[in-house]
Amino acid sequence: MSRTSVLDGLDLVTLQARLTAMQLALLDLQSGAQVATASYAQGDGNQSVTYRAADIASLTQAILTVQTQIDRLTGANMARRWPMRPFF
Repeated sequence: MSRTSVLDGLDLVTLQARLTAMQLALLDLQSGAQVATASYAQGDGNQSVTYRAADIASLTQAILTVQTQIDRLTGANMARRWPMRPFF
């Protein structure tokens, strides 16, 4: 059996959950609502954490990849080919 996607082996429920999360992250990123750096005060001093901001193009490509895999699993969006007919 040959693999067609790096997502082979993931079940439909997992793919759909990740798709939703990525789509929401894309919307947050596009609207400027995504946090890249957060600082907070803790009992022993100030703490800081930095998250890597996602790249819109990379996130969009990942969303398309997951959508394609979901389509493969569900059989959706399968283009029907018409029979070939010779013309003389």
